[in-house]
Amino acid sequence: MKSKPVRAFFFACAAFLAGASTASAMAEGALELQQPGRLRVAVYAAFPPYSDQGKGIDVALGRELAKRLGLEVEVVEYTADEDMNDDLRNMVWKGHYLGTRPADVMLHVPVDQHLASNNEQVKIFGPYHIETVAVARNAQLVPPIAGSAARGLEVFTREKIGVEVGSLADNFLLSVLNGRLRENVVHFPSVAKAVAAMKEGTVAAVMAPRGEMEAALGKESPYPLTEVGLSELQIKGWALGMAVKADNTQLANGLATAMEGLQRDGTVAKIFAQHGITVKTP
Repeated sequence: MKSKPVRAFFFACAAFLAGASTASAMAEGALELQQPGRLRVAVYAAFPPYSDQGKGIDVALGRELAKRLGLEVEVVEYTADEDMNDDLRNMVWKGHYLGTRPADVMLHVPVDQHLASNNEQVKIFGPYHIETVAVARNAQLVPPIAGSAARGLEVFTREKIGVEVGSLADNFLLSVLNGRLRENVVHFPSVAKAVAAMKEGTVAAVMAPRGEMEAALGKESPYPLTEVGLSELQIKGWALGMAVKADNTQLANGLATAMEGLQRDGTVAKIFAQHGITVKTP
């Protein structure tokens, strides 16, 4: 077995080679950027733990990506629009109709073939985390969610469950079991507010993306958090990646190489851990 110093040496060599490869790729020609020498990174506004007032996982990743490419960074927080197609238009390929110019790259984009095919103006790539749907619960009121929806969710014919309005969890719980749970699905403007309501006893559980829930629950939470495995829930998880303009191939290649280096040397996992989130590598 290799000693720790030897392993550290090999990791350092790998990181150096990855950085050299990225720098070499960038040296082949000038990148197409909104502003020469500066990487303009789009993230969502008011979206902890990923991006909120200049802090968060995606903000930190954007800074590291720019550093690997030898660029200055400009992180811009955008307010989410009606759907992901609108966000890609506003943040990546066109800009907002109010005059806000697009970014060079957008983070937190689902790496999904259907989404990509509906947005030919952008290239979606570079998955760095798999987000999953999870349930946090008051264990005294709600047993583990298991089996079919009829069995696992039956408790919510009596107990209330919180969701973020308009989310995947919201749509699922309103429609599953022929709408039997509708009266006990409580809507909140954010996952954090739903979790706060659970802590206050207003709802007995919350269904939401695991990452947002982990951040809202905090360390050493007394509320069990488990991923939802119900067969009736068709989308249980999705990869998060990046998006650039479809014809900006060189920037996409450079960012993909940089992200791979950040994953390989443990930087991505470290950033997630610093924000109290468990990274799931694609």
